[in-house]
Amino acid sequence: MRWKESALLLLISPDSVDEALDCAKAADHLDIVDVKKPDEGSLGANFPWVIREIREAIPADKPVSATVGDVPYKPGTVAQAALGAVVSGATYIKVGLYGCTTPEQAVDVMRGVVRAVKDHRPDALVVASGYADAHRIGCVNPLALPDIARRSGSDAAMLDTAVKDGTRLFDHVPPEVCAEFVRRAHEAGLLAALAGSVKAEDLAELTRIGTDIVGVRGAVCEGGDRDAGRIRPKLVAAFRAEMDRCAREHAAAVSAAS
Repeated sequence: MRWKESALLLLISPDSVDEALDCAKAADHLDIVDVKKPDEGSLGANFPWVIREIREAIPADKPVSATVGDVPYKPGTVAQAALGAVVSGATYIKVGLYGCTTPEQAVDVMRGVVRAVKDHRPDALVVASGYADAHRIGCVNPLALPDIARRSGSDAAMLDTAVKDGTRLFDHVPPEVCAEFVRRAHEAGLLAALAGSVKAEDLAELTRIGTDIVGVRGAVCEGGDRDAGRIRPKLVAAFRAEMDRCAREHAAAVSAAS
């Protein structure tokens, strides 16, 4: 598989079946197709039938990820939503812990999600997602996410940005703090995923700190516009090429240093 050239997996987020078909045309250049509904928030949930249609539209060997929303502190409600996503064909289930103000609340929500998802499909991956700009919305601290994921039995910890106003991941959580997030996730045996208006120029840093998954939308849309622009296969291919270049340079630097 192409991703073996780089340890960093590329997650692309179409918001419709038509965009997913464009992702399918660029399937050689991406690793995970993520289903969300941007007009309902950073991790806005799309409809179950859209998840099913996107699952059918892309190659069978490409996993589908689905967001279940920027969720409130309502563990039962969120667990049902997560079950709906996995039943609809997603194998990565992402939960935006928007309404959780303490780690204990976040663990409570994620434990319900993990049970609901794993009871239905044990091999599905559950992703506890927080926000680099948590200070703007009053939710849990970004660096608490790896421990929340570990305590709840989740498979990955992720950071995105809650407010899509042009600011980016590194504007709120600088690279050295992202590196600490990745380190904590890896120490807990988790995958570490980073997103939030990530651009091609961020890839060298994301590679250096050992990120496992990078999530993008705007960077592969026309005009860099996640809302008005549309995902284009040529932009996906260009982004992957830059990922691979950064991976080669990083590997060469590590080899030279040793």
